[in-house]
Amino acid sequence: MSVFAAAIAVESETCLAHRHFTSMEFLGFSLRNQLFVAPMAGVTDRPFRQLCKRMGAGLAVSEMVTSNSLLYGSIKTRRRANHAGEVAPISVQIAGASPSMMAAAARYNVERGAQIIDINMGCPAKKICNVMAGSALLRDEPLVRQILEAVVNAVPSTPVTLKIRTGWDKNSRNALNILKIAEQSGIRALAMHGRTRACGYSGQAEYETIQAAKAVATIPIIANGDIDSPEQAKHVLDTTHADALMIGRAAQGRPWLFREIEYFLNTGTYLPPPRVIEIHEVLLEHLEDLYLFYGVETGVGIARKHISWYTRGLVGSAAFRHRMNQLPTIELQRQAVNDFFCALADYQEHLSYARTTPSPHANFEDLAA
Repeated sequence: MSVFAAAIAVESETCLAHRHFTSMEFLGFSLRNQLFVAPMAGVTDRPFRQLCKRMGAGLAVSEMVTSNSLLYGSIKTRRRANHAGEVAPISVQIAGASPSMMAAAARYNVERGAQIIDINMGCPAKKICNVMAGSALLRDEPLVRQILEAVVNAVPSTPVTLKIRTGWDKNSRNALNILKIAEQSGIRALAMHGRTRACGYSGQAEYETIQAAKAVATIPIIANGDIDSPEQAKHVLDTTHADALMIGRAAQGRPWLFREIEYFLNTGTYLPPPRVIEIHEVLLEHLEDLYLFYGVETGVGIARKHISWYTRGLVGSAAFRHRMNQLPTIELQRQAVNDFFCALADYQEHLSYARTTPSPHANFEDLAA
């Protein structure tokens, strides 16, 4: 092959890769792209999901909703089932270990607007695994089948998806077995985090198991784990050939990551860093949504962690976060955010981080991804 022909071949492959991330038909819905927001307890509430969709995500999955019917009346569960004004498709994740209760939870959420039901078999948190839910279920394949069949049969007109890890530990990576059970049970898509439950969020995600699943799957496979930059997104796609990517912790405080990845995969070039004034406005709008959604008292507390994620790594942010975490009212929070970002805008036009580590990670006990 001539040098010219080789160059054309490389260019063609690049163009094909870029066209890959334009739009997606997924379970009967037309999505902007193949970038999904991972379900994270305490993070992917309605305000955050809506924000991520505005900033480039094609789909956002809710934080997990318990299958315990005794908690349906709780403020937390009712809030998580509130999808007013949310852009379709509305994907709700449910968690539990009882087939009948999971079936009831699926019906409960579909009746309240869920258009996709996602089953949590990936959460590594002890408080979830100790009741044999989340990733603990991977150790009981017969029970996995019972739960999947019960949920699929409970909501026959609603697509059901599944989120898992590669297995319980490195000696029991049974993701391919779970995939086969899922396909036989009527599951329509499977998301896989490239770690075992025993890994928690330590070390690096491995993508070979996801690649092996994609090679034999008859349903869409969504790759998840350590996707924190445009380059890493491309690497995971090239390695796994997954149908979509799911991003969790890296989007905390950085929801514009979705548009950065989308742009890079479509063009091969980078968007400039966002302007300080834009992110100032994005954060203020996010805070107002949180105050409205949670109410004053709870909203102030929830807002603190988001403000911390937005500002981590920015010049002068350590002292700001320490001071901000002591502020008890919405008005004082707003003023502190305005003061910080106005001072930052005087110092630099675009966001520039003091260090290049990924977005801060919450304690994995609080996450479902």
